[in-house]
Amino acid sequence: MLYIPGAAPFDLWNREAPRGLKLYVQRVFIMDDAEQFLPLYLRFVKGVVDSSDLPLNVSRELLQQNPELATMRNALTKRVLDMLKKLASRKDDYRKFWNEFGQVLKEGLVEDHTNKDKLAKLLRFSTTHTDSDTQDQSLDDYIERAAKGQEAIYYILAENYATAIASPHLEQLKSRGLEVLLLTDRIDAWMVESLSEYDGKALVDVAREALDLPDDGEEKDQGKLDEEHKTLLEKIQGVLSERVEAVKVSRRLVDSPACVVAGNQDLNPQVRRMLEASGQKLPDSKPILEINIKHPIVSRLSAEADQERFDALSNIVLDHALLAEGSQLDNPAEYVQRMNEFMLQTSGGAENA
Repeated sequence: MLYIPGAAPFDLWNREAPRGLKLYVQRVFIMDDAEQFLPLYLRFVKGVVDSSDLPLNVSRELLQQNPELATMRNALTKRVLDMLKKLASRKDDYRKFWNEFGQVLKEGLVEDHTNKDKLAKLLRFSTTHTDSDTQDQSLDDYIERAAKGQEAIYYILAENYATAIASPHLEQLKSRGLEVLLLTDRIDAWMVESLSEYDGKALVDVAREALDLPDDGEEKDQGKLDEEHKTLLEKIQGVLSERVEAVKVSRRLVDSPACVVAGNQDLNPQVRRMLEASGQKLPDSKPILEINIKHPIVSRLSAEADQERFDALSNIVLDHALLAEGSQLDNPAEYVQRMNEFMLQTSGGAENA
């Protein structure tokens, strides 16, 4: 007998906390918290197992070595996943379950490759389709709404919903009506590494350098765009060489002047921040700055003849792109000073002071 509690326990995120099912052998109680019968990502499941195939003198150590254990574990895992599949057909009930246990269930995508397909169908997300932070959209829902000829499932990783929905990386996709999954749980970065594709469609991070959008018949090749504006790009790169890996013309921006993207082989910024917060030492990595050549601020930057103002505006454009992405500035005081000086210069305050 298995069941799912209505609310998560206080120690749900403690992977070392006691967990498991109550074990009976031939109706004789043997132990509480027999964790061997379910994988760790199903630690929220409660229930009772009564087996006639195990010896009455079984201990935790002997249970681990028992050849029947693997068969029982697989059968019980399948039963829980089937139970969740049925629950998912009742949208309101499943939303309540997901709010309590969804992040834990996502661990299964990383840990249980055997049941990856079943688990993927149980995932729920917030997306740009709903304009709500409620995670109630499935991957099947996404594919059903996908544009004709769309061969990818687009997603963005962010610290929270507000940062994700306001990200400049979404602008081009929104303008084309392309839906994006908004991934804001800490486990999401590892989840999408394990779930690289679904139903034949690759999962694509919209904040990475090589974003390949469906051809709309109007966009120029990236190489041609960069070549047309080579002088400006090289000038900005000269100013920001210590802060960015490269400067390119963006094909993903509509309303924002700039954004930063991760190189194809670099760690996602969210993953990097989490690893650094845990004390891990990581090799230095610089983002790629993409500029919206049609934006008035970039037009002003291109026309700026004063080198000092050009340098300040280039740095401010990068600072704002980093803030929009969710990063912390290395030197906030320097940014404030730069902004104050730039505003005084552009308003004429410096001359009048």
